[in-house]
Amino acid sequence: MPKGFFSIPHPKNEPVLSYAPGSKERAALKKAVEEARNTVLDIPMYIGAEEVRSGKKKSISPPHDHQHIIGHFHEGDKGHVEQAIKAAMNAKELWSNLGWEHRASIFLKAADLLAGPYRFKMNAATMLGQSKNAYQAEIDSACELIDFLRFNVYFMGEIYRDQPESGPGVWNRIEYRPLEGFTFALTPFNFTAIGGNLPTSMAMMGNTVVWKPANTQIYSANVFMQILKEAGLPDGVINLVYVSGPEAGEVIFNHRDFAGIQFTGSTGVFQNMWKTIGSNIYKYKSYPRIVGETGGKDFIVAHKSAHAKEVSTAIARGAFEFQGQKCSAASRCYIPSNIWDDVKKYLLEDLKTFKMGGPEDFGNFINAVIDEKGFTSITNYIEQARKNPMNEIIAGGKYDKSKGYFIEPTVILTKDPSSLTMCEEIFGPVITIYVYHEENFEQTLELVDQTSPYALTGSILAKDRYAIELATKKLVNSAGNFYINDKPTGAVVGQQPFGGARGSGTNDKAGAKVNLLRWVSMRTIKETFVTPVDYRYPFLDKE
Repeated sequence: MPKGFFSIPHPKNEPVLSYAPGSKERAALKKAVEEARNTVLDIPMYIGAEEVRSGKKKSISPPHDHQHIIGHFHEGDKGHVEQAIKAAMNAKELWSNLGWEHRASIFLKAADLLAGPYRFKMNAATMLGQSKNAYQAEIDSACELIDFLRFNVYFMGEIYRDQPESGPGVWNRIEYRPLEGFTFALTPFNFTAIGGNLPTSMAMMGNTVVWKPANTQIYSANVFMQILKEAGLPDGVINLVYVSGPEAGEVIFNHRDFAGIQFTGSTGVFQNMWKTIGSNIYKYKSYPRIVGETGGKDFIVAHKSAHAKEVSTAIARGAFEFQGQKCSAASRCYIPSNIWDDVKKYLLEDLKTFKMGGPEDFGNFINAVIDEKGFTSITNYIEQARKNPMNEIIAGGKYDKSKGYFIEPTVILTKDPSSLTMCEEIFGPVITIYVYHEENFEQTLELVDQTSPYALTGSILAKDRYAIELATKKLVNSAGNFYINDKPTGAVVGQQPFGGARGSGTNDKAGAKVNLLRWVSMRTIKETFVTPVDYRYPFLDKE
């Protein structure tokens, strides 16, 4: 048990390295990428104390070079999920009873390992496995994941220090117990940091975890698991398995000890899981916690007072960084007629300078989309938009999967604000722009609010402060992360806690104390020092 009130080092956001020509970090990262490209890994599942190899191998290739193999992972089945649950339950008592300062130390050490000796290995894994350029890998798999680890440990300390008042003769205390049972982390391909944050945020609060990453993120998840092992994470606390979603769900959502899920992925999958959990609610020991961040149809709205160059830059970065494969990526844009010509000119000029190719060449701003399934989905949207007479593709629209899954950054100009690509999540390098009459700003805000079922991110660009205030109020429920005079991406841990509502999830903000509170069950303890020995109260006395 703790023998002191421990102060956590106050976290600071990890500095983002520049990788400029001639820098030490550029040379180190290029070396790490080369070494990774020339090595074929054999990647096991991590269940309890075992590295589990099923023998059913599946190859891993860079999305930008899909014929080149950089590793194989061992695919699991329902039996491995059951094994992982058993390992998590076996580890539960020791882990939940470990002094919280020791749990804190493990994750702080993991952050330092990632910031130091593992930084370039992790970035290289993300660049190759997920086709991210050096900068996108740096802000994700290094800086954001380091920030999650350090800030969450700090938030954990704040939670434990939050105690109730006590009256005379009474001492009130609150214990923040881990959930009763095991938890499940289901993570996506697009952010290595999400893959690391979801299981660790639950584990640091004393829970044990079954973690299933997307197959297209296993390559970097394996590196993170190595970091956790080196940091001293006990066996069975986080169990990493590679199984299909339906197989995992069939076992986990029918298990009596299922205590909660933290998920990032599609809205449809999340809703189906919620429905399954609801149908099985009578089976569980406790009501499971359900936390999810799902889709987005994120917007940029410009006012007639906005500067055209600022708007075009917000579009270029917000829509096309990491090929638009961010749940926060700008996907629909509303531009006033008075600045449209200039915005279009600047945007097309920028697009002409984009270089596309593998992230091994640091000059490439655009890389490949994640896999053939994603490629097909995105290009289908482009082709459907092309057939619509209300649309005009003013940039991009071409694609090629012969070597890698490359899609040109595509800009669609539409006369119909309710057209398909203005409404549905695409998750690729495609943005649709609607030009509105410059005097119809308020009506356009209503259109923005009503067009999409999602409410994740959005931004307003304007110089007119009255317009900014109006947009902030009108769009109060349209985005969980709202940006003023910026692109709608790039949330920083500890500064902009991330999450949305409506069809975008439960808004249990990642990178905030509120998220960690979802993974504890509070117990209030009242201790009375002088216990009454007479049931009578003074009001019963005679006059």
